[in-house]
Amino acid sequence: MDVSDSGQASVSGDASASAQRSIEAVTDLLALLGYGELQAFDQMAADARLAPNLIRRAMLSEMAAAEIVNYRRLERRLVELGVDPEAAMRPYVEALQEYHRKTRPNNWLEALAKAYVGDGVADDFYREVAEFLGGQDRDLVLQVLHDSQYAEFAALELRGAIEADPKVANRMSMWARRLVGEGLSQALRVAAQRPALTELIITASGDQDGVHALLKRITAAHTTRMAVVGLNN
Repeated sequence: MDVSDSGQASVSGDASASAQRSIEAVTDLLALLGYGELQAFDQMAADARLAPNLIRRAMLSEMAAAEIVNYRRLERRLVELGVDPEAAMRPYVEALQEYHRKTRPNNWLEALAKAYVGDGVADDFYREVAEFLGGQDRDLVLQVLHDSQYAEFAALELRGAIEADPKVANRMSMWARRLVGEGLSQALRVAAQRPALTELIITASGDQDGVHALLKRITAAHTTRMAVVGLNN
């Protein structure tokens, strides 16, 4: 093999390795989102029992039902990619279960705030990363994000509770900060364990400045979301 052949082989090998890392990153993202949907279904179905009446219980149950539908869509896509969904999701089980264990709501308002704040931040993250994906997978991620009507329902309930008792704002603000803190802790844990997904975000963002800009947009959206319902960030 001459020098030119060696160079071409090296380029081909690099391209193949890059493509493999890209596939692995997409699989990681879909698996993370998929298991997140399944875990959210379990949590919301349980939290619905905290509702003060049947109408509100039905609404949160409907939100839970939407999660399992989205889980099935992501599961099917992983199968299409030639991946065992359970094996792909297994690395995220412990981190997501730990998040939900540490943020188990004690009452109806905490359950709503968890759905509103926790799901909102997660959706912002997935929406940003979806832009780094190919058409089919990008569209799928965007389609399975939470329906705005559920966020509007949670926001209306939280605003109403705060208007009725302004002291609720301080309690819910502290709860929201706890949710974000625990979510960030588990996200860093996942990032350390799944380098392909982390590499996708860094590479697609361009550089560290791009990553910082992405995080800044997510933070700004969270601040706006909190202000809408009268909570302090």
